[in-house]
Amino acid sequence: MNIPENLRYATSHEWILVEGDTGTVGITDHAQAELTDIVFAEPPAVGKSVQAGAIAAVVESVKAASDIYSPVSGEVIERNDAIEADPSLLNTDPFGSGWIFKIRLTNPDELTSLNDAAGYRAQIGG
Repeated sequence: MNIPENLRYATSHEWILVEGDTGTVGITDHAQAELTDIVFAEPPAVGKSVQAGAIAAVVESVKAASDIYSPVSGEVIERNDAIEADPSLLNTDPFGSGWIFKIRLTNPDELTSLNDAAGYRAQIGG
């Protein structure tokens, strides 16, 4: 199971890569494996304000529909339109081209409540 060391992880299986005051958010390799084949993705609208732990996006797999939660609070500044056209990117490249949205952080202190790679590995029993 791929768990990049440079990311922070929510217990709900989202990851965030922070660069300055901006974060890129996606779902983990573990999450996409549990969902199996993802057939639909709806990233949040640009300009949407989200709170940490609130629903930000939706994905559907052949198994189930799943809410995607924002790991931090902020404003959505970019959405990945490519995953709407090709939702399988969430399965094939969850830490790369399968990212879901970018957010401008309004409370960077929230990052301290997220797991590092070791903590997430422990959470999923990896």
